[in-house]
Amino acid sequence: MKTRLVQNGIFTLVDDVTAALTPPSQGFYWIDAGIEDLELLQPLFHLHDLAVEDCLSEEEQRPKIEFYDSHYFIVINSIRFDDEEIFLRALNLFLSKHVIITVTRQKINELRALKPFLWEEEVNSADRFLYHLVDLVVDNYVAVGDRIEAKIEKLEEDILMATKKSHLNEIIGLRSEILWLKKVLVPQRDVIGTLGKKELRLIDHQLQKYFGDIYENAVKIVDTFDTLRDLMGNLREAYQSSLANRANDIMRVFTALTTIFMPLTFITGVFGMNFDNILGLHLTPHGDEIVLAFMGVLGIAMYVLFRKKEWL
Repeated sequence: MKTRLVQNGIFTLVDDVTAALTPPSQGFYWIDAGIEDLELLQPLFHLHDLAVEDCLSEEEQRPKIEFYDSHYFIVINSIRFDDEEIFLRALNLFLSKHVIITVTRQKINELRALKPFLWEEEVNSADRFLYHLVDLVVDNYVAVGDRIEAKIEKLEEDILMATKKSHLNEIIGLRSEILWLKKVLVPQRDVIGTLGKKELRLIDHQLQKYFGDIYENAVKIVDTFDTLRDLMGNLREAYQSSLANRANDIMRVFTALTTIFMPLTFITGVFGMNFDNILGLHLTPHGDEIVLAFMGVLGIAMYVLFRKKEWL
């Protein structure tokens, strides 16, 4: 757990967390904590039992915002995409007038990327810290959406070039993750909408307009993932069509080969019968060579004909 006094975007480490109980003359305190630190923080800052219980729960928490007497409890999900799997990590926030507590189980990239923004914008209040953090989280969803769309396009090209069985597993896996992600995006959009529209005593009224801008981006993200879900359906249809076309091509080749060999089989069948009275059998001492040559010419002629008609 780290406790920082933030004044105009400048961080000062504080050794004793109890210092955050007293409002600073300027700025606010940011307490970056882990799950195990809640045992100490709950009685100090009077964190609500239900909120702490949600943080401690092993079950996946949906994004939400809850209002208590001295603080708000907010849950949002950070996203990460490693080209194979989508990861969501819960970011639990306790917001009061002069303190913001972030509680996480794993490292959250947005928290590390936030510091330069706070310094550049000279952030001096906990609600503005919350704004920049939520903005970074939403921007990452936009970036992940772009990467997923690029992966879908690449997968479509690969399917059209050479369909493989592994493509179906990729399609099913990616589609299921997009559907799972959709269940998170809608409540997270609603949480951001609440921060931007509802009158909240711990968030400056002017700042809520900026939350409204983030909300518009969150709405676009929901629409984007709706589109990605539809694209995955189209991709599966393309995969099935490609397989059907491939099967048709194989059957067409087999049919052409069978057709070519049918007259050849007939000729060999006739001249291979076990009796001596066959027309032309003893006409020339080179009869077998003539028959073989005729069969070869016939096969080549049929192949050329099929190629000319684009049946092969």
